[in-house]
Amino acid sequence: MMTGRELVTRAIEFETPERLPFWQHVVKDVPDDVCDCWEMDRAEAGWFFDQTGLDDWGCVWERTDVENIGQVKHGPLEDWSALDGYRPPNPMNPYYFERLENEMTGPSKREGLGGTRDAFTHGEVTEDSYVVVTCHFNLFERLHMLHGFQQTMLDFYVEPKKIERVLDMVLDFKIGILSELHRRFGDRVHGIFMTDDWGSQKQTFISGELFEHFFAPRYKQLNTVLHSFGYHSILHSCGKVNDFVQRFIDCGFDVLNLQQPRNYGIEELGKQFAGKICFLTTVDIQKTLPTGTDDDVREEAKLLVDKWSTPEGGFIVFNYGDGSAIGTKTERANVMFKAFAEIDYPCKPNE
Repeated sequence: MMTGRELVTRAIEFETPERLPFWQHVVKDVPDDVCDCWEMDRAEAGWFFDQTGLDDWGCVWERTDVENIGQVKHGPLEDWSALDGYRPPNPMNPYYFERLENEMTGPSKREGLGGTRDAFTHGEVTEDSYVVVTCHFNLFERLHMLHGFQQTMLDFYVEPKKIERVLDMVLDFKIGILSELHRRFGDRVHGIFMTDDWGSQKQTFISGELFEHFFAPRYKQLNTVLHSFGYHSILHSCGKVNDFVQRFIDCGFDVLNLQQPRNYGIEELGKQFAGKICFLTTVDIQKTLPTGTDDDVREEAKLLVDKWSTPEGGFIVFNYGDGSAIGTKTERANVMFKAFAEIDYPCKPNE
């Protein structure tokens, strides 16, 4: 029988896992193959996902009316006059790494977070788990957190050199912190989970031309470093990002975490990209999970596996993790994971 690590690795690399891998931490009688570690994102300045205040980049976080991580209200580079004197955090700061050992070997409940939200549990850790370290807020997200979203959209055209200076600063930090992670933990880590939300409900925020100029070379550089460490590169991106999926593939991402299948078009996206990249996904978090019936959830789970996976792999079942933020309950997640677990896999080839 394959271990969780083998199953996830084989799914990502299209080497025929014997069943669907699961990243879920909710249902005890369904497999749970991943240990995901969030503690490297904890800010020494005080911010973390269950708190407000400053992060180490100088961004000010506030709560919204949705019980989730909140959002940045003010960034330190909203005015370009601050750029010359600005310094990013030190990626080698031991603070970012000192709790990872406990996460990789410790109990299933995170300690010291002041809450028990589903988003902060990471399953039972075993020596056979596939270990993921999260490194949220990648190039695009950190850029607009620092400079402001609207102003960033404008300055792709008005101040492109300054935009590139900030992106290089963020890229250097990412490479630095991930290099230090590798120095400390080596092959005990197997994948890196990063986030850049690239789309509205209708389309990507910027054109393909802007993406290719500002982001593609930097993503390629980052993924080259990750792959040199033997790590898989996992990108989360919300919104209708269909037009960027091939670009993500070309940039070297191994896995896409997409959580709104209905918005992409399940059959459409599968026809274009099944077998070309591994999908880490869930039944739709905006439509099916919060408003569909149990039968709708079961039907969509089957459709996703049929259209997005291949007999060789390319599919990992994912848990959004924060049901209250999307208006659903753990019981609905139970239905979903059991539905995925009951699917006969490997499936037949896509038609």
